[in-house]
Amino acid sequence: MRIDYIKCHGSGNDFPLIDARALALGEPEWATLARLLAERGGPVGGDGLLALVPGDDAHAFGMRMWNSDGSEAETCLNGLRCTARLGFDLLGLDAAQVKLKTSSAQVARDPEIAPGVATIRTLVGPNSTRSADVGLVGAPEQVIDAPIPGLPNARAFTAVAMPNPHLVTFVDTVDEDELVALGTWCESRPALLPARGNVSFVEVRGPSRLYVRTFERGVGLTDSCGSAMAASVLSAALTGRTAFGVPVEVFNRGGMVRGQAEADRRVMLSGNATFEGAFAIEADLAAGVLGAPEPLAPRPAEQAAWAAAVAALR
Repeated sequence: MRIDYIKCHGSGNDFPLIDARALALGEPEWATLARLLAERGGPVGGDGLLALVPGDDAHAFGMRMWNSDGSEAETCLNGLRCTARLGFDLLGLDAAQVKLKTSSAQVARDPEIAPGVATIRTLVGPNSTRSADVGLVGAPEQVIDAPIPGLPNARAFTAVAMPNPHLVTFVDTVDEDELVALGTWCESRPALLPARGNVSFVEVRGPSRLYVRTFERGVGLTDSCGSAMAASVLSAALTGRTAFGVPVEVFNRGGMVRGQAEADRRVMLSGNATFEGAFAIEADLAAGVLGAPEPLAPRPAEQAAWAAAVAALR
């Protein structure tokens, strides 16, 4: 089958994005397609697969997202910005309510975060700090800036559901070996966290600036994870490190976003939705084989604008 897709990224979190509103695939086929397209060493590569899907009476359109291991995520906020941009472009909209796997989000075009960089604002939540919603088994009812019994790391964590599960801890300096060790343990489906979870180490670099490094469920150590940035913004406000209702700059190895936690535990993120180009590829799902990507419409100006924006941050 021929698959048309856009290669896109939000804060360096990159994906193939498909307009799947008329594409009928079963769940095993979607999982296979995600593994093929998002295989990092494959012809396309990415942190996962995004699909623009039909909405309903309350939603202009929907989004689905599969990790590179074929598992489906509840949400992906970097991917949501890219999917929202495609929905806006195809439907002639500037704002919409978007249906996610288990929740809903408000999305809108926003002033450029940097010259020439398409920017989308998302508002998600209210988000939960109930341990049961995070997927923690046998933990206290909620965990805010406290050690988690049974976790093989003594740091104080804040557990939040965005609605996908996140464990956030604030550190003086990110130790990637420590982060990978804990993320790998969470990836093993331990009894404490049987559905796995995302783990973020966060440096507070000022009253309104955070740096986030994340081990992402189903992906591994990643340069950027949108829901992790949102979870970090909320966790910083919940623990008094930043204030509710105040803009925060959130940095990671992929770039940056503007964020803000609201008192009702909703979180706003505004950041890039960069389209690197449109492509087509032949996919044989039964054989698990992809052809070579066919370039349809490259967008070098968008790539250059984002590269300039990232360079300006360093």
